[in-house]
This record gives sequence, C-alpha cells and structure tokens, in this order.
Amino acid sequence: MPRQSSHNITPKDAPAAKNSAQPRDPVASGQRDAAQNRAASHNYFFLEKFEAGVALRGTEVKSIREGKANLRDSYGLVKDGEAFLLNLHIGPYSHGNIANHDETRTRKLLLHREEVRRLLSKTQIKGHTLIPTRLYFRNGRVKCELALAKGKQDWDKRETERRREADREARAAINANKHRGGR
Repeated sequence: MPRQSSHNITPKDAPAAKNSAQPRDPVASGQRDAAQNRAASHNYFFLEKFEAGVALRGTEVKSIREGKANLRDSYGLVKDGEAFLLNLHIGPYSHGNIANHDETRTRKLLLHREEVRRLLSKTQIKGHTLIPTRLYFRNGRVKCELALAKGKQDWDKRETERRREADREARAAINANKHRGGR
C-alpha cells in the first residue's frame, strides 16, 4: 500500500506541468502559418481556394519550421495530370550538411486526381492562375493553400484600396460614436 504524504501541494504552488499534447512551437502545432503570401491578395482576385500537401525533403520541412519559407514569387502549374509548385523559396536548413536541399526546386503538390482535373480546366481559362497563399502545418504535415486567382488591373487595385479605406473610416466613425455615449 502506498504511503500517505503529509505534504499536500496546492494547485497554486504546483510546478507548471508541461502540456505534452501541444508542442512548444506554434508553427508546428498549426497555431500560426509557416509562411504567407501577403502580396497575392493585392495583385489577384481569389476565386476559389484549395488545400494541397507538398512533397518535401526532411531538411525542407525543418527549414519551414524555422520560418525560412517565402511564397512571394511562387505559383502553381498543372502538367501531365500532376500539380507542381514552382519558385517556392525554402532557405537552407541551419544544421544541414552537404546534402541540403536546393532552395527553389520544383515541388510536387499532393492532390486527388479529380482536384487536379478541376484545376487543369480552370487554369486554362485566360487570365487564371494558381497562387499559393500560405504554408502551414496540419497534423505534422506541411500543407499549402492554393488559390485559383485572376490578375487585377491597376484600376482594380485602386478600387480595392478605396473600398478598404471607406470601410476603415466607417468603423472608426462607429467606434467614435460608441465612445461618445450615443448608444
């Protein structure tokens, strides 16, 4: 029979237990994106979004965990019934050796056959392309959010900026009215 302890620890005095269910790294746990393409929403209209896995090497995954991925000039391509991600820059792994990965190699996207067929038909429309908008982790695997996008003209960009500014002013006016007591 176990011995009774005369010393009781209150929850306030208890040492902070490590939560083994949640990793310490917010990127690896999926709480934060590993990389985002912020310029994409400025340059394109997003028509539809898809989630795809990415075929990566071990040092590439470790570099993405370190935050060394850049989606700025990358784009998707459907060719011969397969989808690929081009110009995705993943910096070299800090603890890698001579077998480290090539930084901008073409990487295969992991999609179902029906999704690839659908993407192929939609990207053949003039002005439509595949743009990766973010990289993130889901259940320990790197996922890429792809957007079927249509390029914006300069006047589209100005119109979007005008709308955003008008919304910002309206929100500011509503908040100012709330603080004045005009409920």
